[in-house]
Amino acid sequence: MSLHRLFSFLAIFLFSVSAGRAEAASTPAGKPPLTISLEDAVRIGMKQNRDLEIAKLDRQMAGQKVRESWSEVLPHLTSGMTYTRTLKPTVMFLPGSLFGLPDGGSRAIEVSQDNSSMVSLNLSQNIFKLSAFAGIKASSLVRKISDESFRQTNAEVVTSIRRAYYDALIASEKRKLVEQSIARWDESRKDTGSLFRQGVAADIDTLKAWLSVENLKPDLIRAQNNVAISSTKLKTVMGIDQDTEIVLSDSLVFHETESPRNVAAAYGEALEKRPDVRSLSLQLDAEKHKVTAARSEGMPTLSAFGSLDAQTQFSDKTAVDQTRWPVSSSVGLQLSVPIFSGFGTSARIEQAKIARLQTRTRFEELKSQVRADVEVRLSNLVEARRRIDVQSKTIAVAERSYRITRLRLREGIGSRLELTDAELQLNTAKTNYLQAVYDYLVAAAEMEKSLGRVSPEDLKS
Repeated sequence: MSLHRLFSFLAIFLFSVSAGRAEAASTPAGKPPLTISLEDAVRIGMKQNRDLEIAKLDRQMAGQKVRESWSEVLPHLTSGMTYTRTLKPTVMFLPGSLFGLPDGGSRAIEVSQDNSSMVSLNLSQNIFKLSAFAGIKASSLVRKISDESFRQTNAEVVTSIRRAYYDALIASEKRKLVEQSIARWDESRKDTGSLFRQGVAADIDTLKAWLSVENLKPDLIRAQNNVAISSTKLKTVMGIDQDTEIVLSDSLVFHETESPRNVAAAYGEALEKRPDVRSLSLQLDAEKHKVTAARSEGMPTLSAFGSLDAQTQFSDKTAVDQTRWPVSSSVGLQLSVPIFSGFGTSARIEQAKIARLQTRTRFEELKSQVRADVEVRLSNLVEARRRIDVQSKTIAVAERSYRITRLRLREGIGSRLELTDAELQLNTAKTNYLQAVYDYLVAAAEMEKSLGRVSPEDLKS
């Protein structure tokens, strides 16, 4: 191979390797980012949140408990078979006179065969058992309580996802505010440098402009870290993999939320819709049925029964298909009347009554807490709304003040201190507005939960 052809081959090989590396570098690694809105985040969380999955399993468990309670009033049918191999035969002693024995003794007679078997079919049915009916009613209420518990978990999960999404939004917006502030100071630094070259500004002004930019960089690093932390928390509450990169499609924008006219209206709606209130109300009804169940332990119970039996005995010399299986059957009624249970029944009745009084007290306490909760939530909503109105006007004034101050500095009639103060006022106004919008959105989400408006689709009436 000539030297020229060798160099040509090496050149082609190196070009192929570099092209392959460039293509590999241009190919995105891993999954593409997941772009989600607030509604998308809630929808994904409803499918993948583990707390909600546990609540769904609890509902299924309650449904099976209802089925179990019905077993007390449904027929019970059992069957069985026994086989006995006789090792030594069973004997029965009969008077000797039956066999003409003169001494009046007894004679042992073998009454068992080598093999014996019995097949039985037994049926039992409760006719009157008051505790069984009370248990059915109580278990039905337990199922409804489980439904309300699922609604409560659903409301908590939805509110947590909304709040985590808003946390991620405000973290991103605050990072943008720092970046905008750095950009403004950087422009100001350039202006100061230009004035310095013209002999209008002093050297100290250029140093201050440079320090203003550098002093904001730690704030940017902190803001970037807050964005990463809020994203991690959002992915956790949504139940998705932490390696998934997410991009928020919504913005931290104010939108009016329908709210109750006053505290009384909010309190009335909360008592009607909140799952914890409805759950404790159902628990109070269940306690009443528990008292009835405890009292029913002192009541008579009546049940019917029936049996169908077939049995056989045969020796080893007899073929199995030659054996006889005589059938016997019987039916009957069984009445059980409790007379004295060592004061156990009366003690259980009193315990059930005390438990009901405890539940009633907790219910009244819960209503008091709900009243205070909705008042606080409504107050937070109104307060955040007022701050939004104030800060929206402040931003416009602060932006105009900053433009005028910067123009004065460019023309050499303003001071560096004035620009610093104008920048601080503008940044504060924007930060306060974002915080007010965030507080309003979070307060609205908490208000929805406090009023019981957050409800899964499969339980809406």
